[in-house]
Amino acid sequence: MNTLAYRREIDEAVDAANYAIKCLRKAHDELNGAKNWGIVDILGGGMLTTFLKRNKMNNAESDIAEAKRAMQVFQKELYDVDTRFQLDLNTSDFLTFADYFFDGVVADFLVQSQIKKTQREILLAIKKIEELRNQLLVL
Repeated sequence: MNTLAYRREIDEAVDAANYAIKCLRKAHDELNGAKNWGIVDILGGGMLTTFLKRNKMNNAESDIAEAKRAMQVFQKELYDVDTRFQLDLNTSDFLTFADYFFDGVVADFLVQSQIKKTQREILLAIKKIEELRNQLLVL
């Protein structure tokens, strides 16, 4: 591969990394909102609070899905420059079900725990993507 084509592949990988990071940060922000509503829910917020929290979580799930697509593009671009990267973020359907139908303190704590876990995974993903992107920038 000639130098110009190689540089183009690196630029495409950097662009894909930047978009993935943007999506992940947006998801993290939505989860912050969900976490805040979750605290209110634990303190007895009721169905409206649960709905608002779940809405934020659904927004975050959409952002995570978009981030996964962006990370697939990033992975393809990294492969084009002889680097491999893979990341998997999971959400729990059971907790969604439990949060609505067993709305109580135990379910609310489980949801809060899942939100925090997902936020940690997002921050780790951002860190990994930023590290790889920074490595590409010095090539």
